Amino acid sequence: MPKHQPELIRAYILQGIDDNPRGIVSEAAGRFGVSRQAVLRHVRRLISDGQITFQGKTRDRRYRVVPLAQISLSIEVTPTLEEDIVWRQNLRPALQEVRENVVAICQYGFTEMLRNVIDHSESDKAQIALEYSPARIRIQVVDFGVGIFDKIQATLRLADPRDAILELAKGKLTTDPQRHTGEGIFFTSRMFDRFSILSGRLYFAHTEQDDDWLLEDEQPTPGTAVRMIISPRSSRTAQEVFDRFASAEDYGFSKTHVPVTLARYGEENLVSRSQAKRLLVRFERFREITLDFKGVSMIGQAFADEVFRVFAHEHPTVHLLPVNTSDQVRKMIARTASSESSRDSGNVSPPTKT
Repeated sequence: MPKHQPELIRAYILQGIDDNPRGIVSEAAGRFGVSRQAVLRHVRRLISDGQITFQGKTRDRRYRVVPLAQISLSIEVTPTLEEDIVWRQNLRPALQEVRENVVAICQYGFTEMLRNVIDHSESDKAQIALEYSPARIRIQVVDFGVGIFDKIQATLRLADPRDAILELAKGKLTTDPQRHTGEGIFFTSRMFDRFSILSGRLYFAHTEQDDDWLLEDEQPTPGTAVRMIISPRSSRTAQEVFDRFASAEDYGFSKTHVPVTLARYGEENLVSRSQAKRLLVRFERFREITLDFKGVSMIGQAFADEVFRVFAHEHPTVHLLPVNTSDQVRKMIARTASSESSRDSGNVSPPTKT
């Protein structure tokens, strides 16, 4: 066995237990090419060290990481509630040994999400939880108000609450523009390793490592539950996330990354101009837009024409950058770009492959 493999196996177990509490032993055995018995020796070591616990017997056993710190509290939500004080008095002391860059991300995400509860949720209470383990920091903010997706749908008069998720993913969305810039959820979702919102019938999640987006229908849930997860060993900084979407000229929030798959309802194909127009809402507020076609295998001619000819022609200062495109999507974009009225448009980059 390589010199550092035991430490790698134990770190892998700690990192993967939350996602696979029953199957982590088999998963680790396959990952490192060792027997289940070899992995179980590391599991017993972690149990004896007090780093994990278990429930059940033999193959039905479920493992759980023992938190280094755990906080759970219910607070009254009033207009005078100050999110920075809640952070400083209740959550920050639990993260004394954590890297400053990770603490800064946790502070940004928590205070932004609690401020949203105060200003938008119409909830009279909120539940806050933090769990810090060697593998991850998990922060949760739950309210019992109107629900974020329903609130955005009603305020912006959207046809479907799923449209609210697409708008949140774009950024610069707020139901109260006098007091908010609409940047909090956008940047928080990209700072953490995993970010999710459960509200009403919809569950929306973003995974930073693979830049995966998930949208699912769930049983109705009152209010809004936001969960944020990050590794305490993460080297990511809040500033580098801000910089990724900032203009080199004025450092403003002028770039965005839009997962095109969120413009779909279920498994439908993106073929119509109305679907394209839904995708294009508020695009004119940005200078550069990366259109990520991951998970979209095909688009129709009308959809492509509306995005890459009509919009591009009407908004010459907005640069469109299609990425993760299938062969069919690239051909449809190329066909649109070759049309007579779009040949002089220099604001659409050649699409890149998946």
